[in-house]
Amino acid sequence: MTVNAVRLNHAVLFVADLERSLTFYQQAFDMHVVAREPRANAAFLRLPRSGNHHDLGLFGVGAQPPRPRGSLGLYHLAWQVDTIEELEQARHTLAELDAYTGESSHGATKSIYAHDPDGNEFEVMWMLPKAQWGDYENAAPVDRLDLATEVRTWGGVRTAAELVPVDAS
Repeated sequence: MTVNAVRLNHAVLFVADLERSLTFYQQAFDMHVVAREPRANAAFLRLPRSGNHHDLGLFGVGAQPPRPRGSLGLYHLAWQVDTIEELEQARHTLAELDAYTGESSHGATKSIYAHDPDGNEFEVMWMLPKAQWGDYENAAPVDRLDLATEVRTWGGVRTAAELVPVDAS
């Protein structure tokens, strides 16, 4: 028997400076602090449209040398947006915060990449409607993203609420 999960509920990161990281995630994602645990130097944040108790936990552990890129451990987190226009806005926001590092098309998903003040990488992505995945259903290419064309093609299409239905049989 396997675990019957439906999606990742939240992530928790160790950070050097808790207040610096709180400021970053609030500016980048408009997250709000929902709880603090001073004994653990921790804070828990929620996205504005989230139904989760918290989407991100941050534990301040003090300055440490950065983990080398490509070493074992978490590579990145991916935050999903509802519309391609929100992905375009994410690119602008992350560039203004000097956090933007790149972008790509993975066929069924369109992605912007960035890093937080501790170098933790993350992705902001928009997913095509499942009915449009076609050849990308079982593929994940890494191609150049032409965001302007994607906005013209998919503008106004909302996809964040798509879940695979539970088989009632």
